[in-house]
Amino acid sequence: MVQPRPVIRKLVVIGAGLIGGSLAKGVKQRHGCEEAIVVVRRQEVADRALETGVADRAVLSLADIAPELNGEDLIFIAVPTLAVTQVLEEIKNTVAAEVTVTDGASVKGNVADAVVRVYGTAPAQVVLGHPIAGSEKSGVDAANPDLYENHRVILTPSDEAGEKHVDKVKAVWECVGAQVVEMSIAEHDQVLGATSHLPHAIAYSLVDTLAHDIDNPNIFRYAAGGFRDFTRIASSDPLMWHDIMRANKTDVLQSLDLFMANLQRLRGAIESGNSEYLLETFTRAKTARDRYIHSQVKQKNA
Repeated sequence: MVQPRPVIRKLVVIGAGLIGGSLAKGVKQRHGCEEAIVVVRRQEVADRALETGVADRAVLSLADIAPELNGEDLIFIAVPTLAVTQVLEEIKNTVAAEVTVTDGASVKGNVADAVVRVYGTAPAQVVLGHPIAGSEKSGVDAANPDLYENHRVILTPSDEAGEKHVDKVKAVWECVGAQVVEMSIAEHDQVLGATSHLPHAIAYSLVDTLAHDIDNPNIFRYAAGGFRDFTRIASSDPLMWHDIMRANKTDVLQSLDLFMANLQRLRGAIESGNSEYLLETFTRAKTARDRYIHSQVKQKNA
């Protein structure tokens, strides 16, 4: 069987957790690069990345490999959102301007501002993006080479982004089975604030409420599958979501305000016995979710 040609020479992933580790392992297994390298902070993580096949090489500093990189290579930043600035500074100081740089942060406005602060402009080599895939699992052992199969990746390239850099980022994501789309930064942060950041805020708050504010030892003992499914995302990495909530503050607050207003109306309907409002709300929500699930299945089978 003929192996596919690599789409890039070296893939350098900074941060080998779920998002970064999954990309490195996915590209590596699909022979999409000549070498997959992860940059991590601790030796035990580096060792584990090699043991589990996440990467071909693992180093503790970008400076260790920066001189090797050229225009055929790509760096993927996969660290918590508020840590991206420090990584960008290191890239600017050590890596050639021909090397393509992209990221996986869930908030794009914050990262775009960081790029301009660090570089003084939006350089051609930087193409911001966000894979719409994930899991409540975290760490290098959570790396899944198939995580991005049939999932969308949203790119939000600046007007200054070079076409060859955008094409390279697209090729890497398509290599792991992702569907690449482009969107403005403002729309991305608004959409993700509502569909991803808000649900996580609600799940964390709900579990915290039940665990600490309701004085009943049987709360979790008798929780059924619905509770497990609804609150699954509250097992996600707290540091990552702490950063996301702070970085996308405006859009998250807007979504929270809208949700809280609707929740207050629902409370009023329950209190007053407004059967019509309750049934309309629940029916409308069921219809919307069923339509969403149907579209997901249709897309997956297409």
